[in-house]
Amino acid sequence: MSEFILVYDEIYLKHDTGDHPESSRRLLSAFRTIERLGLKEKLRVENSRKAELIEIAYIHSEDYIEEVRRICESGGGYLDFDTPLSSLSFEVALHAVGGVLKCAEEIAEGKAENGMALIRPPGHHAEINAGMGFCIFNNVGIATRYLQYHYGIRKILIIDWDVHHGNGTQHAFYYDPNVLFFSIHQSPFYPGTGRIDEIGAGEGEGFTVNVPLPAGCTNSAYLLAFEELLVPIASEFSPEFILISAGFDAHFLDPIGGMDISSEGFEKMSKVVRGILDNRVLLVLEGGYNPDALGYSVAKTIKVFSESDVEFEEPYNPPIDRISNKALQAIKEALKKQKDYWNLA
Repeated sequence: MSEFILVYDEIYLKHDTGDHPESSRRLLSAFRTIERLGLKEKLRVENSRKAELIEIAYIHSEDYIEEVRRICESGGGYLDFDTPLSSLSFEVALHAVGGVLKCAEEIAEGKAENGMALIRPPGHHAEINAGMGFCIFNNVGIATRYLQYHYGIRKILIIDWDVHHGNGTQHAFYYDPNVLFFSIHQSPFYPGTGRIDEIGAGEGEGFTVNVPLPAGCTNSAYLLAFEELLVPIASEFSPEFILISAGFDAHFLDPIGGMDISSEGFEKMSKVVRGILDNRVLLVLEGGYNPDALGYSVAKTIKVFSESDVEFEEPYNPPIDRISNKALQAIKEALKKQKDYWNLA
């Protein structure tokens, strides 16, 4: 079994969002499911570290960082209509970033082969100057720059399988040919970005790959998109490190998403990713708002990347797994667009 690091810290429970989908309950459920299924004893579990402000500034402006600090020091408030801050949220967000960076350090230095940062608040919607969509700081974006700056890792693949498009991450690397951003997401849906024709710009043209899919897609549609687009593009790109914005709100029980993926679907997608790069893969928690479904989906994913022999199934009957004509057409259109930039069949 390969060495797998899991970063989890009780400080993440102190980001008080009240009666909100992105609450501490989801993180508690995920960690307790890992414990209950016997996965935890197979992993190296570590606490987070606190990110430095200069590390947050790899992606975010100083004005925005200070805005978040000021709101929290004044007792809390909102970054936008659905992104609440409590008095401790700034501190927690620094530890969320730090948790991802700690995982990245361990993997980059060869102390672990793969890992997961089981953190909150999530980050892939956070823009340079604004937080939105439950996100404060762009955890994956900051980790990407950190790996480039501190470890000289040049070519990084970001896979975003959250049900929502990762607008903040896309925009952070839109001009960067050394970061390949691949997003598969529900469309039309929040935040309204992630069209097929958003392909990067300047030197980064062709290094943004969006696969917007209609609601109701099951495991087979995601796996087809992975095999037809992600695998050949990533193989040609040859990444040295993979970061996954691992949102699990495409699960069929999720109250926010409209997809029909099961925990087995996330397991199968993880196996595809391991076929691209066997180690140096870091998963970072994004969405997933049914606590039970989140727990099983996280566990199935960790099972793949840790090579654990623990066997379990989620106790829910998934929808019939079939690919709709709309999904097939969406994948075909994405494939056609990317043929301008990659050697695709």
